[in-house]
Amino acid sequence: MAKEKDHPSINPVVHPPIVALIFIAIAYFLGRFVPLPFIVPLALRYVGLILTFVGFLLGIAALNEFRKARTTLDPHGSVKKLITAGIYRFTRNPIYLGFLLMVIGVPLNFGLYWGIGMAPFYIILMNRLIIEREENYLEKKFKNTYANYKSQVRRWL
Repeated sequence: MAKEKDHPSINPVVHPPIVALIFIAIAYFLGRFVPLPFIVPLALRYVGLILTFVGFLLGIAALNEFRKARTTLDPHGSVKKLITAGIYRFTRNPIYLGFLLMVIGVPLNFGLYWGIGMAPFYIILMNRLIIEREENYLEKKFKNTYANYKSQVRRWL
C-alpha cells in the first residue's frame, strides 16, 4: 500500500505570486497595445495605489499568522496546523485576495483599467488551479475542523 502524499495536488510549476505577476503584466500590455478610450482620473490612480498597498498588507498579515503557527507558506507543502486566527477570520485566502487587489491596483495606478477586466479571470484561474486543490487537501487532513471553518469563513471575502 502506497503512502498518501501529505500536500495539495497543485502543479509544481504553478506559483501564486507568479500567476498574479503574469496577470498584472497582461493588463499592462493590453493597456499599451489595446488602449481603452477612457482616461483614468488621478483619484482612481490613487485608489489603485491604495488597493496595491492593502493587498500587500493582507499578505503580511497572513505571513504573520503562518509564522505564529510555525507552518509552511508554500502552497505545494505539507501544513502542520490549520490557521483560523487573525486575518483568516475574515477570508480563507488573504494572500490570494491581496494578489487580486494588486492585479486590479497596479494597472489602475498606471492609468489602466485592464486590471479590473483581468480580475474575474484571475479569480477563476486561482480557484481552479490552486484554491480548490488546497481546500480538498485541507478537508482530507483536518476533516470536520476545516469543514466548520469553511462554513463560517468565505473563500475570498
